[in-house]
Amino acid sequence: MTREAKIGYGLLLVGVLLLTAKGLFSDRGLAKVYVKPDRVAASGAAITFVETKEGDTTAVFSPMRTAGVWVAAFLTLAIFSYLYHDNVFYKLTEAIIVGVSAGYTMVVGFWDSIIAQLMVELTPGLVQHWALPGIDANKPPDWTYLFPLILGGMLFLRFVPKVGWLSQWPLAFVVGTFAGLRLVLFLDADFVSQIRNTLLPLIVLVDGRFDFWLTLRNWGIIVSLLSCLMYFFFSFEHKGVVGRVARFGVWVLMIAFGASFAFTVMGRITLLTKRFEFLFYEWLRL
Repeated sequence: MTREAKIGYGLLLVGVLLLTAKGLFSDRGLAKVYVKPDRVAASGAAITFVETKEGDTTAVFSPMRTAGVWVAAFLTLAIFSYLYHDNVFYKLTEAIIVGVSAGYTMVVGFWDSIIAQLMVELTPGLVQHWALPGIDANKPPDWTYLFPLILGGMLFLRFVPKVGWLSQWPLAFVVGTFAGLRLVLFLDADFVSQIRNTLLPLIVLVDGRFDFWLTLRNWGIIVSLLSCLMYFFFSFEHKGVVGRVARFGVWVLMIAFGASFAFTVMGRITLLTKRFEFLFYEWLRL
C-alpha cells in the first residue's frame, strides 16, 4: 500500500469516527428529513408530502428523503476528494453525474420535443390516450410535421455505413437553421443594442442643470469605446497619438476581461458556498 493510499484511508477512518460521534453523542445528530401531508390543489384528492421541521406535530420521518441527503453529501465529498488526489470515489461520482445528466437530457428531449411537439401534432388522439390526457384529441393532424419526423429519422442512418451520408442532410439543416436564428439574436443583442447604448450625449442636463457625474460617465464610455476600436484599427502604425490611444484601449480591454473573469469566479464561489451550507446545515446539522 502506497503512502498516499494510507493517508487517504486514514482520513476516511477519521471521518467515519467523527460522523459516528456526531450522530450518537450530539443533540441534533445528523441529517434527518421530516415531511407532512399536503393536498395538491389541482387534483383535490391526491396527497403529496412537503418538508417540515422536526418539531411539527404532523411531521413524519422520511427515510427516502433522508437517504437522498446522505447520497448527496457522499457525492459532494467524493468530488471534493479530488483536491487531495485522484481516486476511485471521484471517478465514480464523475461517471454518475455524466450518466445521470445524459439520461435526464434524453428523457426531457423525448417528452418535450418528440411527444409534446411532434406526436401531438401528428397523432393527437393516440397521445391523448397514452401520454397527455389534457390535450384535445379531436384536433386535426398537421401533416407538415412529417418533414421534421423524416429528418429526425434520417439522423439515425449514421449507424448504417452504406447510407450514412444521408444523415448529413438533416444535420446540415439543423446547424444552418440554428445559426441563422442565433445570428439574428446576436445582431440585435451584441451589435445593434451596443451601438445604440453608446449614442450618448456629451453634456448631460438634468432639470436644466449640468450633471457632472453623468457627463463624466458618458465621456468615459465613449473614450473607452473609441480607444478599443483604435487598438483593432491596423491601417495605421500604432505610434504617437494613435499608439497611446491604442495602449489605453488595451487597458480598457484588460479591465473588462478582468471584471468578466471575476464575475465568473464569484459565481463559482457562490456554488461552493452553497455546497458548504448543504454539508454544514442539512447534513451535519451544525
